[in-house]
Amino acid sequence: MDDRRLPPDDSEELGRREAELRAARRANLDALRERGIDPFKATHFEITAHATDLTEVYATLTADSPPQTEVHSLAGRLMAVRKMGKKAIWADVWDRTGRLQIYVQEDVLGHDAVALFDLLDIGDFIGVTGTVFRSKKGDLTLRVASFEVLSKSLAPPPDKWHGLVDVEKRYRQRYIDLAVNEQVRETFIKRSKIVAEIRRFCDERGFLECETPVMLHVAGGATARPFRTHHHALDLALDMRIATELNLKRLIVGGLERVYELGRIFRNEGIDRTHNPEFTMLELYAAYWSVHEMMDFNEEMFSHLVRHVHGGDELVYGERRISFKRPFKRVKYFDVLAEYGGLKRDELLDPAGVFRIQESLRLPRSQTHGQALDKIFERIVEPRLVDPTFVHDYPVLISPLAKRKPDDLDVVDRYELFGANFELANAFTELNDPDDQRARFEAQIQERRKGDEEIPPPDWDFVNALEYGMPPTAGIGIGIDRLVMVLTDNASIHEVILFPLQRPLG
Repeated sequence: MDDRRLPPDDSEELGRREAELRAARRANLDALRERGIDPFKATHFEITAHATDLTEVYATLTADSPPQTEVHSLAGRLMAVRKMGKKAIWADVWDRTGRLQIYVQEDVLGHDAVALFDLLDIGDFIGVTGTVFRSKKGDLTLRVASFEVLSKSLAPPPDKWHGLVDVEKRYRQRYIDLAVNEQVRETFIKRSKIVAEIRRFCDERGFLECETPVMLHVAGGATARPFRTHHHALDLALDMRIATELNLKRLIVGGLERVYELGRIFRNEGIDRTHNPEFTMLELYAAYWSVHEMMDFNEEMFSHLVRHVHGGDELVYGERRISFKRPFKRVKYFDVLAEYGGLKRDELLDPAGVFRIQESLRLPRSQTHGQALDKIFERIVEPRLVDPTFVHDYPVLISPLAKRKPDDLDVVDRYELFGANFELANAFTELNDPDDQRARFEAQIQERRKGDEEIPPPDWDFVNALEYGMPPTAGIGIGIDRLVMVLTDNASIHEVILFPLQRPLG
């Protein structure tokens, strides 16, 4: 059996070599069909065990143990074939749980069967049946009594030892990335389990999962430029949602009291290690809670997830060990800017003052006061927030949907949770005064006229909804992708999104 994989280089030789490898695989396909075997004909294979199951069941099996008699069948992708002369072949089969070594012998299967196996290529799918033993090197191994070709790989996978290392190709061809990089596959298995655990956590606390529209007349609930689309049947221009907030709060008005949505969000913005235009957000709202109850809920959830994934209160992210042991640190917005930047509240609340600060920090001048505050905070504070930290009491001018603090009308009941130097959650006590909401929307209109396209048009129907009455409510938004980054020790958001947006080839 040839080791038909692509060499780990990107020279012109690669194209010629790939063509040769594809031709060789086609030749093996023809040879199989000449033997009456169509590798694409199979529709079913009875699996009785998976690789990890057998590893656990036979953990105490040694090379000196008596022969095992129980027969097992598993299926997966053929990898890492090692020929020992003409009569024996060692190989790995990878299934969805992991890797298991297999041993193919002419003494067991016969000459014709081994010759047939020799027509298989790295990447082919096979089903194998046999008994297990422990090799002299200590590897649990299935001694193959029979096998079945389940599907043929006509394209050669990357070199086994180098894997798929071209980052753009990994994202563009995630199917190859998952097939050859075990760590990548494990990340997305963990992501699925994390999302399932978040749902379970919310459901157990009385929250109802809801689904709200993705296409909207007005995309509100956040500050971001939307993607635009057109509905041909109704001849309507529509926006892709930038948040689920306003519709979920309409459900609170309707009496559902505790709701959440785990949904895809679309923001027409830049791409970097913590931003992707399409991402997953958890938004959750609880009637009769303030931001303080939500802070406790947020802290409990994150601590629970860290224990669920890592078995304790700490995790390693990059070169740092981060503790999620409760309670998390709590600091006020203006206090932390004063502590780390020596900046005074009065200057930060003054438009001219905040632009002077931007200039002193050599930051590009922002279009609006609120944008300038965000950029200053990103420069001065975020690099210092490694362990989970609640930053609370935000200025009202960057929090158009949050309720003001009764003793300080320039500040709202809002917090953002930071960890690993970026935002992980955003929450506040929701504004439920329709007159105040209308006034803030009108103020946003003026900011939008200054050229800030990220400020959405007002959703006047939401004001109408508030006029029917909304109880005191707290809401939170959690970026699932960033949370998974931290829980799985990945430095880029594109490592935890299966199909991140890429430019088309050519």
